[in-house]
Amino acid sequence: MGEEIKNIILTQIRKDSLSNLLKKGERYDGRKEDEYREMKVHKGVIGTAEGSALANIGETKVLAAVKFDIMTPFPDRPEEGVFITNAELLPLASPDFESGPPRENAIELARVVDRGIRSAGAIDMSNFFIEEGKVLGVFLDLYVLDHSGNLIDTAALAGMAAFLDAKFPKIEDGKIISGEDAGELKILETPLSTTFIKVGEHILCDPSKDEEYAMDSRLNIAGSNEHLFGMQKGGAGSFTKEEVLEMVERSFSHTKKMRKLI
Repeated sequence: MGEEIKNIILTQIRKDSLSNLLKKGERYDGRKEDEYREMKVHKGVIGTAEGSALANIGETKVLAAVKFDIMTPFPDRPEEGVFITNAELLPLASPDFESGPPRENAIELARVVDRGIRSAGAIDMSNFFIEEGKVLGVFLDLYVLDHSGNLIDTAALAGMAAFLDAKFPKIEDGKIISGEDAGELKILETPLSTTFIKVGEHILCDPSKDEEYAMDSRLNIAGSNEHLFGMQKGGAGSFTKEEVLEMVERSFSHTKKMRKLI
């Protein structure tokens, strides 16, 4: 109970501190409310992966790797490939992360990134059919190397960059031919993520880690320049309809800038 009370007190202190700054039109790192930190993307950083990318948003860093394997299709989709996203929060990335089985925050990160890509129909999984009872599976593995806030946007950026870097494997006699490819992986849509948090009456994009500690609520938006593919809310607070519509419009502008990086 003592540790729980301590965390509640620390959260309130952070919230009061950030609220006082926001009243002055300031954030912890000097950004405007609707300003992202510097973003960088480097593709092809893992030579042994079919596709890979390293993405930075501020000091937050996520490595993404794409790999393929022969799999049995899901019973309800016998002629479609399988898409699976995994996320690993490495202990070196943050004192908050612990080694061991995937925890709730890792599962949520993988699920939200997966949903954005899947809902957008970014990859045509019908092209992954090989023969009856056999399809191609594609795995997106996300590794958080440094956590300074806004993991979802950074992971989504790294993931899509890795897919755009990926090569479709060459398949003969129902097997993947190691070291050979059949050209680039066909990408139909490039969904990216924008994250907003609410602190009091203020809405901030690309929250830093300290700002996430102080948030009332969070809204993650997966979309493109013009289309909305999904939303994920977090935190106990709420957003008004007008606030949600405003964040959607702002997200289109941010994803347009992100897309130029990949």
